[in-house]
Amino acid sequence: MSIDRRKTFVQLVKYLLVGVMNTLITLAVIFVCKIYLGINPYVSNALGYLAGLINSFMWNRKWVFRSNGKMSREALHFLCGFMVCYSVQFGVVWLLNQSWFGSTRYMLPFGIIITGYGVATLLGNVCYTLTNFIYNRVITFKHKA
Repeated sequence: MSIDRRKTFVQLVKYLLVGVMNTLITLAVIFVCKIYLGINPYVSNALGYLAGLINSFMWNRKWVFRSNGKMSREALHFLCGFMVCYSVQFGVVWLLNQSWFGSTRYMLPFGIIITGYGVATLLGNVCYTLTNFIYNRVITFKHKA
């Protein structure tokens, strides 16, 4: 494996680790807002992604992409990327919730029940993660790609 490919692979692994952390933070905030605070599911979704956004920028800038670029420029690009990728995610969640999953409930092992909205949210999160990595690598932190 060439040095460039190895570096890219390590960067991707780090990005995925940050993504796991962001996913846990995002889903925890969505769950708490929706279930315990009774906030509308779509507002809960937005609040969850806001918490993940702040966490993601800090970890991606310093650890994943090791950027020393101008923070205000990167923050603006990161925010724009978030809006684009969040729109993709939101569209996936809305479309899946409206068309395929709706109010369906699924029984998982150990008696865990997940709603159709939960499944749509998980799938939307995967779409967000993939599009966001590409955007940040190509646009936000391109000088470090």
